[in-house]
Amino acid sequence: MTTIGILHPGAMGISVAATAKNSGHDVIWASAGRSGATAARAAEHGLRDVGTLAALCAEAEAILSVCPPHAAEAVADEVLGLGFRGLLLDANAIAPQRARQIGDKVAAANGRFVDGGIIGGPAWKPGTTWLYLSGEEAETAVSFFTAGPLETEVLAGDIGQASALKMCFAAYSKGTTALLAGILAAADTLGVWPALQTQWRRYGSDMADGAPQDVRRVTAKAWRFAGEMEEIAATLAAAGVPGEFHAAAAEIYGRLASFKDAPAVPELADVLAALRAPHE
Repeated sequence: MTTIGILHPGAMGISVAATAKNSGHDVIWASAGRSGATAARAAEHGLRDVGTLAALCAEAEAILSVCPPHAAEAVADEVLGLGFRGLLLDANAIAPQRARQIGDKVAAANGRFVDGGIIGGPAWKPGTTWLYLSGEEAETAVSFFTAGPLETEVLAGDIGQASALKMCFAAYSKGTTALLAGILAAADTLGVWPALQTQWRRYGSDMADGAPQDVRRVTAKAWRFAGEMEEIAATLAAAGVPGEFHAAAAEIYGRLASFKDAPAVPELADVLAALRAPHE
């Protein structure tokens, strides 16, 4: 049994932590500064609260980092600063070069690092969510998740391979939703939205009805996807491919960030109005 710290048990993180718990490990978390909703999730799935991040770093043999992309490196810096020298599994949606940078910091501090990339939603059913792993310690991380429902797969090669796959997958799966959001806003502004719907239907496409629903539903996570699009743009640029499309996708998601804590799925008109608003 390994003592594993989770940072943090949000909607995705709690499902990863639950699989580790199902697999027979002692999963701990730090409640200091976290919300009541997070505490409720952790309690429901039997995570042990150690109070502070410092206490978590002192007790954990491994730490799973599942946080917004923009915070990934800061989280690694913080746990290293608190003296953690175990295995850090970064499962965040970050560019491979950022994963390597974090890995270098961990190695310099005499810790161990695994690069991870999650594809799929929160892992509550088998066959829906995969955690890809890369780096020399990847097989060690596999042992944290033997009972499912989260599935693991090790990619050959060095640190960065798991993040690279995640970036390439999300470039399409989330990038196209941003593209549709921009198209809908432009068509509405230009007065051709009904005509566009008609033409889509003539082509036998379900986008006339599906695109508005997809764009409305994505608003709850748009604040998080903005940072992910920036990481994808950096990934493509490092591969010699133009990253400007995903940089624009980051701006589109950024304009929808205000819907983060909305009590209900917003109306399409409100989403399109937000897309037309200046992005600060």
